[in-house]
Amino acid sequence: MAKPEITQHHTVVVIGAGAAGTSVAASLLRQRPELDVAIVEPNDIHYYQPAFTLVGGGAYSLAKTARPQAQTLPANARWVRAAVNELQPDSNSITLSDGRRLAYDILVVTPGLKLDWDGVEGLRDTLGRNGVCSNYDPSLAEYTWQCLKAFKGGKALFTQPPAPIKCAGAPQKIAYLAADYLRRQGLDGSSDLKFFAAGGALFSVPDFVPPLTQVAKRHNVGLLMNHNLIAVDGDRKVATFRFTNSAGETSEVQESFDFLHVTPPQCAPDFIRSSPLANEGGWVDVDQSSMQHVRYDNVFSLGDASSLPTSKTAAAIRKQSPVAAANILARLSGRSIDASYDGYTSCPVVTGYGKVMLAEFIYGGKVTPTLPLNPFKESRFYWQVKKRFLPPFYFDYMLKGKERDIAHKPLG
Repeated sequence: MAKPEITQHHTVVVIGAGAAGTSVAASLLRQRPELDVAIVEPNDIHYYQPAFTLVGGGAYSLAKTARPQAQTLPANARWVRAAVNELQPDSNSITLSDGRRLAYDILVVTPGLKLDWDGVEGLRDTLGRNGVCSNYDPSLAEYTWQCLKAFKGGKALFTQPPAPIKCAGAPQKIAYLAADYLRRQGLDGSSDLKFFAAGGALFSVPDFVPPLTQVAKRHNVGLLMNHNLIAVDGDRKVATFRFTNSAGETSEVQESFDFLHVTPPQCAPDFIRSSPLANEGGWVDVDQSSMQHVRYDNVFSLGDASSLPTSKTAAAIRKQSPVAAANILARLSGRSIDASYDGYTSCPVVTGYGKVMLAEFIYGGKVTPTLPLNPFKESRFYWQVKKRFLPPFYFDYMLKGKERDIAHKPLG
């Protein structure tokens, strides 16, 4: 069957208008206003995702996380309102869901990742009811708060799937908020809270494991490592985990629950995993410093869909975006690519209402605090930063590509 006729050609085609795609496009157009940039994005709403945890904890309004996509995109970019079906890097083109093809000189792949709700048996059928909730989708975050308010004691379970996932601290943030809420309601004595993580450690950077373990202990949240959620029976209120012991042997463990917060398994979008751009894990295979594809030198990727070996957070994107923009402009101008990303990211781990531990680090897990504060201590200051400063900072500066104005501020 013949391929559809190419209907459009653009100098730069950006796939996805999330934090990564929008900030890169804005940065390119601030530096080269005449540049022909198209952004492929099917969704009409742009969400500030780092606040979903606060929505689930009743500390933030879902409405404040959302803005119309048209208001967040650069004014001089072309918005192509469609999804991507296929990538054809050998012909410098992509095929859209409506059959059109777009040709490009430079491709920027930033569609985010896929929440694989079907990766847990029975989960999709019970989401949003039976006390099964998740902060990882805006349509479900408010239900988390409803479940928490309705909880009058019993068993509350919180899960974290195998890495990589977006905002790896988020699964435990809601556990600490829930524990703090129940304590304030006088229900801590009648509540059994457990955190089940598929991995063997509470956090990817070893230096933060001891202080976060102490936070969990203070909240009486039981920590069960190497437990991966594989099935949920919402009607019976039973969760099934696959436990892997130190010898690598597996067994199934069932836990009843009254409240279950699920972080779904996550992977790259299907059209990336089936494309020549993907590595063995399905992510866009890029150099970790330049964000240029390792085989196609006119393709770049950053953010959640990329293979960059760092946490998938807005903070990481904030640092990746100006580097990617500089290298894209260099490639367009025939100059050498020399801008470099050091792996910086940050994760504000909410440890209770009014308290945040800010984990900042670069490649290799090296802790790199921005401010002269103890990174291993909970801070009320960082709570205010997360709740009041970062959302407008995100919409009004980061998404506008104003990297020179925000060179050294954390975000997550």
